[in-house]
Amino acid sequence: MTSSSSSGKRQHVVDTAYSLFKRDGFHATGVDRIIAEADIAKMTMYRHFPAKDELIVAVLEHRAARFERRLDRLAATADTAAAKIATILDWHERWFRDADFHGCLFAHALAEFGDPDHPVFKAAVRQKNGLRARMRFILEKELPPEQAEEAAAALLMLIEGATLMAQMGEAATAIANARRAATAILAGARVPQ
Repeated sequence: MTSSSSSGKRQHVVDTAYSLFKRDGFHATGVDRIIAEADIAKMTMYRHFPAKDELIVAVLEHRAARFERRLDRLAATADTAAAKIATILDWHERWFRDADFHGCLFAHALAEFGDPDHPVFKAAVRQKNGLRARMRFILEKELPPEQAEEAAAALLMLIEGATLMAQMGEAATAIANARRAATAILAGARVPQ
């Protein structure tokens, strides 16, 4: 088997597992089901992922990388910090309205794997901290570091809450309120402390 064939099979397993995990959850999705849905041999699965937790971490890392690439492309179209933050909200609005929206895979991972030392929990935390760091970096271009950090933390909480509201079936309200709150957070961060 060639290396590209092997990496293609590995990616196919990750993509299949991602679809199942986001729809049905991590614990509810067994390895045998992933193998059946991916139409691969058991040996192929275990060659790439000796443990289910390793597969879950790979899925989360793949999803995080895809999200980062999309935000990079969107941010490149905006000039100001406020406009860059707006592109993050734009992405969320499109995601909330997607027929395949099932809530945040990373939040689900945190809920299903509550042990902070578990590798799945750590992978989910890395993604959330990565989004906060991205927003802090954007805001530090126009704000002092402390205000940028506080605003980024508030924006992360805002996005997490909006995502939960969207999962509850209130996508339009969630994004409208998130946009208003983000504007207030950014305006408040610019006020001298």
